[in-house]
Amino acid sequence: MTDTIVLPGPSALGEEGLEPGLKLVEAIDEMRHRLKAVILAHYYQEGPIQDLADFVGDSLDLSRRAASTQAEVIVFAGVRFMAEVAKILSPDRLVLLPDAEAGCSLETACPAEDLAAYRVLHPDHLVVSYINCSAEVKALSDVIVTSSNAEHILRALPADKPILFAPDRNLGAYLARKIGRELTLWPGACEVHDSYSLASLARLKKEHPGAPLAAHPECPRIILEQADHVGSTRSLLEFATKSPAAEIIVATEPHILHQMARLAPDKRLIPLVGRDGDPGGPVCPYMAKNTLAKLYLCMLNQAPRVEMPADLIARARLSLERMLQMSPK
Repeated sequence: MTDTIVLPGPSALGEEGLEPGLKLVEAIDEMRHRLKAVILAHYYQEGPIQDLADFVGDSLDLSRRAASTQAEVIVFAGVRFMAEVAKILSPDRLVLLPDAEAGCSLETACPAEDLAAYRVLHPDHLVVSYINCSAEVKALSDVIVTSSNAEHILRALPADKPILFAPDRNLGAYLARKIGRELTLWPGACEVHDSYSLASLARLKKEHPGAPLAAHPECPRIILEQADHVGSTRSLLEFATKSPAAEIIVATEPHILHQMARLAPDKRLIPLVGRDGDPGGPVCPYMAKNTLAKLYLCMLNQAPRVEMPADLIARARLSLERMLQMSPK
């Protein structure tokens, strides 16, 4: 799980060695300037990390930032595949990840060796992979997509070519219905979005009559069919700010509510409950591994950092560059 990650050495400072009373936000800011670093954070990070980041965004926004940054160091407050993307698009930069174990259930669902075997058996298929996958899977893919640009890119692909969409079956099925094209779907799912049930939605709808549902397309079909708006994290944010509704039910990782509340302070934002019954909504266990302390320590120790062979970077870069070229401006 950590093949592309270089871990801190034995002499590196750990959380237990932090000075008591250390003001982490100030220490991170000082370290950021010392390293000439940029801090990128996904909407699913905890609020304090979002607040100190130089840029907060969804996967497409963050990919573009990683490709264009002039910073000497990229600190990626997200998960491993996001930090890998930053390294692939900016190979001459030092790329740091606060926690080496910040993975992704979708990445795990699609091992590169299994995808390679599929390609051998189906050489006529185009492989379109959701960005939530490993660098090795990106290297085996024809084009990468995010939830922001997937529909646009799929519509642009040759109509006579069969397509394998990996690794998210829920997103792939949603896109197939929307564009009216048959896709072969890899059997993966996000453990957060796949945890939503119709029963939990019905309960919230009863408690908040008239509240629209804004859902991420990684959700199961039974949820998406009830949604008033389906879109990427950035699209969900835009819906929350523009909707006239006083209350909005949100079906995605609940840390996005931090940005929603900032942009739409007059709205009541209600996270959809998952199978665990937590009224705060199901939290991504991988995104949650990152903390302010780990963010500071990765900058101090300059590790965990992302490193990968030049040939892997070159192969994976092709599918990412196609994504950036084919994305709507």
